[in-house]
Amino acid sequence: MAMAGIDARGFQLVLLRRMADFQPERVEEAVRALGASRTEMREANRRWQAMIRSTRAPTGARRYSAVLGPAETVRDQSIGDLACRAHRWPLDLWPDLRFEVVALPNGAVVQEWLVRFTDASAPALRDVTDLEPWSCVIDDVARAFAPATPLEGTAPSRWRLMFSAPDTEGHSGRFVADFTWGLLQRVTRADQGAAG
Repeated sequence: MAMAGIDARGFQLVLLRRMADFQPERVEEAVRALGASRTEMREANRRWQAMIRSTRAPTGARRYSAVLGPAETVRDQSIGDLACRAHRWPLDLWPDLRFEVVALPNGAVVQEWLVRFTDASAPALRDVTDLEPWSCVIDDVARAFAPATPLEGTAPSRWRLMFSAPDTEGHSGRFVADFTWGLLQRVTRADQGAAG
């Protein structure tokens, strides 16, 4: 049973709310694909915020299980010297991705984002023109354009990577990719305006 009125559909609306700052048109299409409205998206976000602030609600990965059901996969994962567990759930909007929650043994969440599904092929990323919004996740970009440098994000659900890649004319340039919940939102030149 969904927790505090949030189910998998509502959770996807919560993710979309943060993405709307970068990709409002894509978010609008995705909200319609879920059979929802902007009002429902705001309400889902309000309920989610109330749940994560509640002292009675589950914490850590259990919070996500209460909303999304049992994880599709759970596996041990190390982050540096930390022994963690990675829990993954499928979401209708992104069938090739999984929502991953990485938690410490005490339940504290250290990472929550969209990642590539193990069996799904990563997109071919040869130059910056291949970096379409919503086409890839952080690991896809970091692997394709290694070495990539993580930068501080502008909010808890946002990450940034700086990397070098060929531009539209085949010349190498420095770019910054912005991600929300791990999903690519935009790419800009490190020293000037938007690149894609």
